[in-house]
Amino acid sequence: MRSGHEVWCAAICAALIGACTPVGGGYGGGPPGRAEPASGKRFVNPGTLAALDGFTHAVRLGFTTYVSGEVPLDSAGRLVGPGDLRAQARQAFANLALVLRIAGNEPSDVVKLSVYVVNVRPSDLAIIKEAAPEFFPERNPSAGTVVGVQALPGDGMLIAVDAIAQAPALFRPRVEQR
Repeated sequence: MRSGHEVWCAAICAALIGACTPVGGGYGGGPPGRAEPASGKRFVNPGTLAALDGFTHAVRLGFTTYVSGEVPLDSAGRLVGPGDLRAQARQAFANLALVLRIAGNEPSDVVKLSVYVVNVRPSDLAIIKEAAPEFFPERNPSAGTVVGVQALPGDGMLIAVDAIAQAPALFRPRVEQR
């Protein structure tokens, strides 16, 4: 027979677990997305963003979100800023930020950022950082890579960005005090 304290603890634990269990496959309280029931994967494909055929914008698994290369296309699928790296970087990072937010993340949750630039020059990094300062904080920036490429999958595209984001845990680990 359980004591009143054990019953109370079991009820609290059940309520906490229930509050943290994803409903409809989503995680982090974000909008619902298509989920694979057995794996808990959530596929994020905002209807307001143009997509490259064959790719999901993002897949969220647990607290980690994997974002495909976001490119400088507007919601109608038109290239933004032909020939202008700054304008294209702003659009690509705006698309990345939108996908992250829909998946339940913020730019500050990014732990790995990859930037692909057609015919990259050393001066391009300053332009890119200026276009999206929220992704390049002064203190503790994410791990990252800038890769020069010959071309991207759309005519006139100069930049693509992808990311891995880790959402903060819902509960802080208990720290032993000595």
